[in-house]
Amino acid sequence: MLTKKVYVKLVPIMITFFTMGFVDLVGIASNYVQIDLGLNDAEANLFPSLVFFWFLIFSVPTGMLMNKIGRKKTVILSLIVTILSLFLPCLGDSYLLMLFSFSFLGIGNTLMQTSLNPLLSNIITGNKLASSLTFGQFVKAIASFLAPYLAMWGASGALPLFNLNWRILFPLYMLVAICAVIYLGLTPIEKEKTEERPSTYKQCFVLLGNPVVLLLFMGIMCHVGIDVGVNTTAPKILMERLNMDILSAGFATSLYFIFRTIGCLTGSFILSRWSSKKFFIVSVICMLLSITGFFVFKSATSLYICIALIGFGNSNIFPIIFSQALFSMPEKQNEISGLMIMGLFGGTIFPLLMGVASDFLKSQSGALIVLFAGIIYLLFLIPRIKNIH
Repeated sequence: MLTKKVYVKLVPIMITFFTMGFVDLVGIASNYVQIDLGLNDAEANLFPSLVFFWFLIFSVPTGMLMNKIGRKKTVILSLIVTILSLFLPCLGDSYLLMLFSFSFLGIGNTLMQTSLNPLLSNIITGNKLASSLTFGQFVKAIASFLAPYLAMWGASGALPLFNLNWRILFPLYMLVAICAVIYLGLTPIEKEKTEERPSTYKQCFVLLGNPVVLLLFMGIMCHVGIDVGVNTTAPKILMERLNMDILSAGFATSLYFIFRTIGCLTGSFILSRWSSKKFFIVSVICMLLSITGFFVFKSATSLYICIALIGFGNSNIFPIIFSQALFSMPEKQNEISGLMIMGLFGGTIFPLLMGVASDFLKSQSGALIVLFAGIIYLLFLIPRIKNIH
């Protein structure tokens, strides 16, 4: 039973989990920027690629930073960087300005993803920690599927005085981030004891010499690449196939995150009764059926079902692969954790390849081919998943 004192400390952390979900606004935002500035797919897909590029650079240094200044101060720093990223689009909508905005959004999110989960363990321990982390992911997902609705609300001219149009979602999310900084800063959280020296780049990358670790690392890259790719491409598919405008097509992104959230909430329940391998197989089959449907179907209902399927299927791939990686080398869990977080770099590679493929074929079928390749890799990974209950 959690005490009132713990709940007081938990609230600002959960608000920060909400701000962690801001990173997913890059999907719908890149579609609006593409229309505003007349960009091709390769140029527009550079935005989500930039966001996830920073996981490769900053994940391990963030661990080192936490060791020096503590987890709470690292989370506060991540919020400050996130606030800066959300403030920049309020100044204009030039291509260069948006590149800087999404770069800072990626840096802030890297700092946050690396430090927020450990900070939660400062106040929640034992068997309550896992359920608290799951609830945090649920709160994060709320911000993810709200972003398209806020953008549509702004684009409809709801606040014409601000002249921000769809970009109204940036100042709204910025206000939440400012509240999170103030609330978390004023909340006393006991600093953790000095931990072991964080992993270095060399200690992490040398583990890629282990075939199992390498395959699982690439699985993380594919999972995140598919996640960012669908987030970015789903509205474009509806616009291309059904001649929808961006306001109507933006619902596709929210639908994806709604079913990914449902998958997160049901995942822990299912995994308590099924083996990891069995649930992994079901998840990949859902994604395979979805991507096949994207190539075949052209009706709105069928395409929405495909989006829902891939959202549910991709929702639990990360925790299964992550736990498998830790299980493969339990004596190297710190290094394995840092390496798997670096795997989020897949969110950079996939959108770039999808943009190039779509421009080359002059169709979103090019993007779907790249997504299909990622799902086939996860299918290939099934024999490496152990039957862990």
